[in-house]
Amino acid sequence: MSGDTAPNAAERRRWNDPDWVATWLQREELTALVTDVVLVHLAPRPGEAVLDIGCGGGGLTFAVADAVTPGGRAVGADLSAPLVDLARERARRDGRTAASFTVADAQVDRFDGAPFDAATSQFGVMFFEDPVAAFANVADQVVAGGRLAFVCWQGVEANPWCVMPALSRYLPPPPPPPPGAAPIGPFTMGDAARVTGLLEAAGWASVERHPYERTSVVKRDALFRDDAQGLAGVAEAERAAAAAAMEAQLAPFESEDGTYEVPFAFHVFTARRP
Repeated sequence: MSGDTAPNAAERRRWNDPDWVATWLQREELTALVTDVVLVHLAPRPGEAVLDIGCGGGGLTFAVADAVTPGGRAVGADLSAPLVDLARERARRDGRTAASFTVADAQVDRFDGAPFDAATSQFGVMFFEDPVAAFANVADQVVAGGRLAFVCWQGVEANPWCVMPALSRYLPPPPPPPPGAAPIGPFTMGDAARVTGLLEAAGWASVERHPYERTSVVKRDALFRDDAQGLAGVAEAERAAAAAAMEAQLAPFESEDGTYEVPFAFHVFTARRP
């Protein structure tokens, strides 16, 4: 489907902006800090087929591919064609033949390589207009008894590294969501009870939440790049003030060497298809 009437049209436009590729590898430094935890809960085994939802540049897909070798395969799906191109290039460069990638919207599309033994995601499930439909679509392409394990952020109040609260006063009002659309954004799955309800409504069973808190040292570009203000929607005249507000928010976490020691909090949700 295409055009503004398609599901997730706004997210499709946003994630297909070529500028996302320019900033992806820097931001991946932060999201990759949880890959080890996701793998523990997913427990991929050699020979299995695993779907990675919202795969981005392929970091988690590659880790899963390594775990299911020999004989298995990992398929990364993302609605961003530029990020899928990046993932494919990384796979070609490194000779990762057990990992493949497809441009697809998890809310509505069939995935190459279905059915899967398990599905996973690393911060890729918070952007669906209809999360119940998306999780149901994924379940429909996982074998009976198949597993789901994904990570999402806890609330923004538990993640003080996020500069969006400081930046929000410099952003134009967001467009109204389509009728009936769910809240979309990185912290919209911070409510564990809501997420459990979404998964159960989509047909998943044995839903469990596993909360985590960590502190890690990252480069500033992993948190936000000043040259990404335009991508976020900050007008040129407001960018100096927006940069100052972000600096003030991040200052408590800055080290003498210019890195940032930040606390971050996330959930891992696990479930099974009956």
